[in-house]
Amino acid sequence: MHKINIPTYVDERSLQRRGRIKIFDSIDPSRTAHIIVDLQNGFMAPGQPSEIVTAREIVPNVNSISAACRANGALNVFLQHTIDATAHQTWPIWFDYFSNAERRQRMDDAFAEGSFGHQLWPGLEVTDADLKVKKSRFGAFVEGSSNLHAILQERGIDTLIITGTATNVCCESTARDAMMMNYKVIFVADGCATHTDAEHNGTLGNMRSIFADVRTAAEVVGLLDQKNVTQAAE
Repeated sequence: MHKINIPTYVDERSLQRRGRIKIFDSIDPSRTAHIIVDLQNGFMAPGQPSEIVTAREIVPNVNSISAACRANGALNVFLQHTIDATAHQTWPIWFDYFSNAERRQRMDDAFAEGSFGHQLWPGLEVTDADLKVKKSRFGAFVEGSSNLHAILQERGIDTLIITGTATNVCCESTARDAMMMNYKVIFVADGCATHTDAEHNGTLGNMRSIFADVRTAAEVVGLLDQKNVTQAAE
């Protein structure tokens, strides 16, 4: 698991801007979606081209949030990074300039729909009530990447909980765009993973200062359960 260390200057700036560190005191589960980003074999299985070892360690935290979502009426959406001919045609800058030929072929093979790498990690708890959405860019909200925004809007979703991998790539890209599309974003510090603590904490700093409420998995479960606890007390 990553050693979380958000720089003190991030908290200082946050206090100066808004007078508080944590943003959302409560959430409405009926308007909330847990977005699980790219927890697929291609990013998690040993020997796969984009293996992120730490991603295997966050699965219990992700599962705990997914379970709390189901118990409280929130939606779970599992994103799956997908590479096909259309992705190559519409995003050639990435494929042509940011990977060599050997790496590009390995990624194409790993993330083709139906491949082992494209499948969700078997340790994830997934039910028939959960959604699976394919995306073809790092961020799920980029035009042409996926139909996630339409799915969420149809269901009246206004709050997103972000978990998955890689923290500083697909998770961060999706979270940034979500906030700028007027979603409330909760970024789970111990529910995302990348290659190094430095990269992970760099993203957490960006999220906390500008784009999202950064919380632990336990805090998120508490927010999801809060409504039921309050009703029981009444």
